[in-house]
Amino acid sequence: MSKVPRILLLVCLLLLSATALAAGKGRTRGLEEAQYAWSAAVRWGDFEGAWNLVAPQERQAHPLSDIDFSRYKQVQVSTYRDLGSRALEDGTVEREIEIGVVNRNTMVERTVRFRERWQYDPQAKAWWQVSGLPDLWQGE
Repeated sequence: MSKVPRILLLVCLLLLSATALAAGKGRTRGLEEAQYAWSAAVRWGDFEGAWNLVAPQERQAHPLSDIDFSRYKQVQVSTYRDLGSRALEDGTVEREIEIGVVNRNTMVERTVRFRERWQYDPQAKAWWQVSGLPDLWQGE
């Protein structure tokens, strides 16, 4: 094999690996952006905005009513802490979250844990949260 085809083969392999690396970085950045938007919406009590980041099929399967959203207006989020995340074999990413919640009526604060699950949609080229909104009334 002459040197020219080997060099071309090497250049092609380098370009393919660089393209794959860039695609992986783009997906990672997209996940970080989606998680940031989600956490900001929850921190500021914008649960309707957070709901828009839930996967469309999840929203359709488990729709929320105006009454459901009004319950979220009865609480204020005081803290939102990322406790860690991990990638699963199927490509889903799980993130363990601790949320401080204050009941606006009683002014009692409590802590709730929530496991976010994120999946990539290659058609939409977007990450969607597939766990729905956090249950801020656990144990009540």
